[in-house]
Amino acid sequence: MLKLSVLPVLFFFCFIASSFAQDNSIVGKWKTIDDKTGEPKSIVQIYEKDGKYFGQIKELFRKPGEDPDPVCDKCPDDDVRKNQPTKGMVIIKDITKRSNGYSGGTILDPKEGKIYTCKLWIKDGKLMVRGYIAFFFRTQTWHKVE
Repeated sequence: MLKLSVLPVLFFFCFIASSFAQDNSIVGKWKTIDDKTGEPKSIVQIYEKDGKYFGQIKELFRKPGEDPDPVCDKCPDDDVRKNQPTKGMVIIKDITKRSNGYSGGTILDPKEGKIYTCKLWIKDGKLMVRGYIAFFFRTQTWHKVE
């Protein structure tokens, strides 16, 4: 009888643990929020490939008068993304999972053409995205898209 009553409790805790693990994953679609204006800028799809994580722009939110199909004209000359459309561009590359989050790769700011070392982590269900060069950094808060 004891085994029968323990089984539902065990399933409950397994379900809770798996839900928690899924909530802490960076994989999925995220709405990017400009850290200077607070306005949504794009939807980025983060995916895993061969043990590394990448982020691709899937959608852009453009204001009236803005170029609806911008390109990365400020990207470095030796970067394959130079003059390529921003929509569809992989802006996060080679991130690896670490004990305290995700890091080890880079993030591109396609508007400015700058490439930063990147660190990602989940905080309160939101994705914290930090790009930095030496001691200087910017952090954005991205929101999960259902």
